[in-house]
Amino acid sequence: MKVGHRMSAESLVASPIELIVAHLVDQVQGVKESEKTSWRNSLPVLARDLVEAGLGKVEMLIESRFVDRSRADVVLAGVDHKDRDTYVAVELKRWRGAKLSDDDPEYVRVPGLRQNPKHPLVQVRGYCDRLTALAGPLHGVPDRIGGVAYLHNAEDSSIVDLFPLAVDEHTRIFSQTTRGAFIQYLQEKFSPQSGREAADRLLGGAEGPAKPLMLYATDIIQRRDHFVLSSEQQVAYNQVMNAVEDARRAKLRQVVVVTGGPGSGKSAVALQLLSDLGHRGIEASIATGSQSFTQSLRRYAGKGHGQAQHLFQYFNSFVEDKGPRQIVLICDEAHRLRMTSRLHPSRKYLETGRPQIEELVNAAYVPVFLLDEHQVVRPDEIGSLAAIRNYAHDHGLAFNHVHLSEQFRCGGSDQYDKWVLDLLGLPLSGPSRTPGVWSGDPRFEVSLARTPAAMESALREKLRMGYSARISAGYCWPWSKPIDNMLVPDIRIDGWERPWNVKGERKVGNAPTPAYWAMADGGFDQIGCVYTAQGFEFDWAGVIIGPDLVARGGRLRTERKRNCDPRVNIRSVDDPKFDLLVRNTYKVLLTRGLAGVIIYAVDAETREFLAELIK
Repeated sequence: MKVGHRMSAESLVASPIELIVAHLVDQVQGVKESEKTSWRNSLPVLARDLVEAGLGKVEMLIESRFVDRSRADVVLAGVDHKDRDTYVAVELKRWRGAKLSDDDPEYVRVPGLRQNPKHPLVQVRGYCDRLTALAGPLHGVPDRIGGVAYLHNAEDSSIVDLFPLAVDEHTRIFSQTTRGAFIQYLQEKFSPQSGREAADRLLGGAEGPAKPLMLYATDIIQRRDHFVLSSEQQVAYNQVMNAVEDARRAKLRQVVVVTGGPGSGKSAVALQLLSDLGHRGIEASIATGSQSFTQSLRRYAGKGHGQAQHLFQYFNSFVEDKGPRQIVLICDEAHRLRMTSRLHPSRKYLETGRPQIEELVNAAYVPVFLLDEHQVVRPDEIGSLAAIRNYAHDHGLAFNHVHLSEQFRCGGSDQYDKWVLDLLGLPLSGPSRTPGVWSGDPRFEVSLARTPAAMESALREKLRMGYSARISAGYCWPWSKPIDNMLVPDIRIDGWERPWNVKGERKVGNAPTPAYWAMADGGFDQIGCVYTAQGFEFDWAGVIIGPDLVARGGRLRTERKRNCDPRVNIRSVDDPKFDLLVRNTYKVLLTRGLAGVIIYAVDAETREFLAELIK
C-alpha cells in the first residue's frame, strides 16, 4: 500500500490546506478538479473532529492506494486502549444527500452528479478487505480495522437509503447529524497516543495473495452440515474434481454442465465442491444471474466475512477477463444466461459484446454450469444444455454433462415435480403430457385454498409454528410505485388485497428490498413475483395462479391479454415463446416449497379443474 501523504491530525489542522493539496497533486496520478475540491472541504473536517476528540496524534494516511488501483480517502492509524495497533478506513463524502440507484443496489444517486457513484459503504468494505490482506499488523485480524463512511455535510434524513448496508464494524456510517456519535466512536477506537509507529508498521506490509479468501469459503460452508451425496450427485462431483486435477496438472480446460429439476441436488453438489476446493486451497467461486440470489448469498452465507463476499459474483462480473482467473467457476441458475452481459451505466464502456457464455467459460479452467431449462422465464435468457455444448465443441473444449433425475427438494418428492410438469404440459416439445390426479405423497403436501385469504391464514399458522412461508403469484396485476412510503395493494381478488414485493432497491416501510424478500422479516406481507422467488425455497409455498393461465377443455392454456409482465408480454415475443415463458413461470413458483404447497387459482373454471386433480 502506498499513500499520497501522511501526517497527524493536529499537523493537518495547523497546515495551510493548499499546501497539502499541492503535495497530493504531485503524488497522486490523474487528479481531477473535483478531487481537489473534496480534499479542501473534507480533510480539514476529519482532522478537526480528531483534534476535538483529543486524538490529534492519530496518523492520517491520505489517499492510500492498493495494488488494484483503488484509493481510500484516509486510513487512520493509532493505538487502542490496550496498546494495540488499530486502524479505521474512512470514505469522506461532501454530498448533501443520496438515494439508492434503481438499477444496482451497490450504486447511489446523488443530486448534481451525472453518473451514479458506488455506495460509500461498498467502497469502505472493500478497503477493509484489502487492508486485512496486507502482510502486516492487520493480516488475519479483521477486528483491528474499522470502516466508516462519513457524509459530513448530510443530514440523516437525506441519506436514509444508505443505512441498510451498515451491518458490521467494516460498514459504519455517520453524517452531520451524528457528528457527536462519530467523535465518540473515534474516542472508543483510539487512545491519545501517537499513531506514527502503527502507521509505519502498516505501510511496511505488502499485499498478500488471495488465498485467505478460500479459507473464508471453507469456514462458511463448513458451518453447514455436510451433504451425503447420492450416487448421481457423486458422479457430478467426481466429474468436476477430475477436471480440476487435469487443469492443475496439464492446464487442460473442460466445461461441465449439471442439469436437473428443482431440488435435484445441483446446489448440494455446488456447496460440497466449494467446501472441498476451499479446503485444498483451490480457487473457486459461485456466480449467478439473479440479483436477489447473489445479494442474499452475500448477506447470509457471507455474513461477518467481508472477503467472502467475493465468493459470490454475478454472471456479468467477468467481462474484463482475458483468460482464466481461477480454477473453478460454478455458474448456478445458468438457465438465466443472457446473450451478452449488461453492466451498470457507469461501467457501460467495459461491455465487449462478447457472448456471456464466452466470458464465463474463459474465466476459469473448469467452468461448471448448473441449470434447469424449465426455469427460463424471460425472453432474453438463453441458458441451455445445447447452447453450452455447442460453444464448447465449436472452441475445441472438452465437454461433460451429468443429469440429476432424483428430487431432494419438495420434501424429497420426485412424484410432485413430475406431476407439476404434466399439469403444465412441459416440455412443450415431444410427446403430449396429460394432467393427472395428485395421488399423494407422505413427504409432501399439496392442497387448494378456497380464497386467497384462506391461503394466507393457513400459511400464517405455519409461520406461527416456526416454519418459513411465502406467497408468490403470476404477473397478472399492475405494479405501482409506492405512495407516501407505502406499498400499493395492487393485487386485488374478491375483497382481499396485498402489495407486490418492493420493486426497486429502496426499502419501503417495513418491507424488505427484493433481494431479501425471501428471507428477511416482513417479506410475508408482500406477494413475490417469479424474479424475486426464483432460486429460493421455503418450507411452505403459497401460489396464486393468475388469469394468464386458465383451464379449458381439460388442459391449461395461457391468456396473453391477462398478463402484465412488461419483460415478457411484448411485441418481439411471439405467442409460442410467451406460452412457454408463462408455463415456466408457474413451474418455478409451484416448486419453491420444501414441505408443501397451497394453491389458489383466480379463474373459477381453473379452480374446478384443479379440484378434480387434487382431492
